[in-house]
Amino acid sequence: MKRFVLSVALICAALPVLAGEGWEAVKHQLYEGRILNEGNQMISIDAPYRTPDDARTQIAAMVHAPQKMLLGKVTLVLDENPMPVSAVFDLAVPQPSFFFDLTMRVNGPTPLHVIVETTDGQLWVKDGFIKTSGSGACAAPPGTDPDLALAALGEMGLEVTQMRASTFDLGRTTQLSKLDVDISHPSHSGMQMDQISLLYIPMRYVENVAIALDGADYVNMTGSISLSENPRVGLSVPSNTRSVDVTMTDTKATVTSAHKDLSGSGS
Repeated sequence: MKRFVLSVALICAALPVLAGEGWEAVKHQLYEGRILNEGNQMISIDAPYRTPDDARTQIAAMVHAPQKMLLGKVTLVLDENPMPVSAVFDLAVPQPSFFFDLTMRVNGPTPLHVIVETTDGQLWVKDGFIKTSGSGACAAPPGTDPDLALAALGEMGLEVTQMRASTFDLGRTTQLSKLDVDISHPSHSGMQMDQISLLYIPMRYVENVAIALDGADYVNMTGSISLSENPRVGLSVPSNTRSVDVTMTDTKATVTSAHKDLSGSGS
């Protein structure tokens, strides 16, 4: 038992080192030697100036590719979070426009960056900033009983709705629907302490969310401990989508799936 506690403590001690390095270090590690173009005209970020709930902060972005280009990857970085690279969307089918909406843990006041890679290899970035209450969301005790959370782990609810044309105004109109995936998962960060045993709860979070539309791969999202407990993953899908399949894999290799048939042509 002592060896287990020591191992978890070492993990927790190591995580903040990454956070303290900030954007310059993250940028160097991810994109060493590559040019990051200013993306203000193609990326619109929706994040609160001060989050009302550090443990469940809604962060969204709409991205439009430059003319004659397509989007291949979209990355969300919360610079000062223990795991700064917080969500990565790899588009199996490159898109001219893409939207995401996530519930996240924000560990403390932090700059954030949305980085877009077009299929020709160019990178584009836009930044923002979120203030918090300073509660240290990544180490805050779980909101639900760990045993109850594990019993429902991996259950998913899917909902598809038409996106409002005014969701983001970047001078581009799109015909997109929005897929919301509600995932039952405790999203243990490895920094939380069980309030009864006073032992650290082992790290366990949503590692991958694979989304297929009409039987073909569409997007793979790589998660992190920055995802909130019971995270909601929202993203845009073409409005003519007829069926959705979602597969969730967590860091303990638990795999669950959900399917939804859509009436008509994708409303």
